[in-house]
Amino acid sequence: MTEGNGLLDIGALASAPLWNPEEDDALICRQVREETHDVKTFVFSGREPRRFSYKPGQFLTFSLPCGPSGEEINRSYTISSAPTRPDRVAITVKRVRGGPVSNWLHDTMRPGMEVSVTGPAGEFTCAESSSRKFLFLSGGSGITPMMSMSRTLFDLGGDADVVFLHSARSPDDLIFARELALMEQAWPAFRAATICEDDTPAGRWPGLRGRLVAPMLSLVAPDFLDREVYVCGPEPYMAAVRALLSDSGFDMTRHHEESFDFATLMQGELEDAFAAPEAGEKTYKVTFTKSRREIVCAEKTNILSAAREEGMRVPASCGKGLCGTCKCKLVSGTVEMKHDGGIRQREIDMGMILICCSKPTSDVVIER
Repeated sequence: MTEGNGLLDIGALASAPLWNPEEDDALICRQVREETHDVKTFVFSGREPRRFSYKPGQFLTFSLPCGPSGEEINRSYTISSAPTRPDRVAITVKRVRGGPVSNWLHDTMRPGMEVSVTGPAGEFTCAESSSRKFLFLSGGSGITPMMSMSRTLFDLGGDADVVFLHSARSPDDLIFARELALMEQAWPAFRAATICEDDTPAGRWPGLRGRLVAPMLSLVAPDFLDREVYVCGPEPYMAAVRALLSDSGFDMTRHHEESFDFATLMQGELEDAFAAPEAGEKTYKVTFTKSRREIVCAEKTNILSAAREEGMRVPASCGKGLCGTCKCKLVSGTVEMKHDGGIRQREIDMGMILICCSKPTSDVVIER
């Protein structure tokens, strides 16, 4: 960001174009904040003033040189900042024991460093909901999309009624605790509560203890059956919440959860990447309209794998049809797609596909 007379050039920011990862995928780290003993927030902006447009709850995919030999590893992290503050974008990352990416970020990332980023992507968001009553349930680092949603609703100053219930191991693991308390103080329709499993060496946790159960939920949100529910956390946590809500008679059409666990999902090369076509195997032509690239893809190879083999840089995270990062418009042709929840039926009906789990059955043209 430029400066003049010692003040930030707000005019330059207000007129700044939107960040476009298709044209410039580089972001610059501007700040690193320590949230807890093993959680940090990393704040990024463009090389030049840029505004970021995304839906609260979406994620970015980072390509970081943290492999054993310095090779790049892709990893997706939910955006923790709010689109209502468009000059910066932030992720909040928990250090994972043995995790190459989270440890590299914690140990290496510093202000001024440049990273390669694609996105935003993801369908987990409250932005398109018609409800005005929300229940946000998070466990551990699953708090990040809920924080983005809460910050956004807070900034918009509308009539949204939010109950935010977070589960943590101990008071030492509470992320954004002070900010949530300030939001609760300034926003009458916002209530935040925390459940901790254990005490800390410094003393006992005075609030709700243990794991989330129906009586706790009824205590914090007596009207939870009337709310739109968003859930994010480790898979066992989300499974427990699904069972709790279902057993309570909740309308599960108003239940939304993150499609996969960013902290643990392996993001290496796809299993069939760089595999040569088998003898006699059919191949098809795949044309990418925006990239103006044309590749050959074997009938038993996913299109994403073939594209990577040809050196194309295509946003992708899970490689399993879970996250939706590689979603594209199928302009013409046919594919066989076996996804795992990363695309909705209405999107399929509109001609969208996930190229990480789509194999061509004819020549195809893709809008990418």
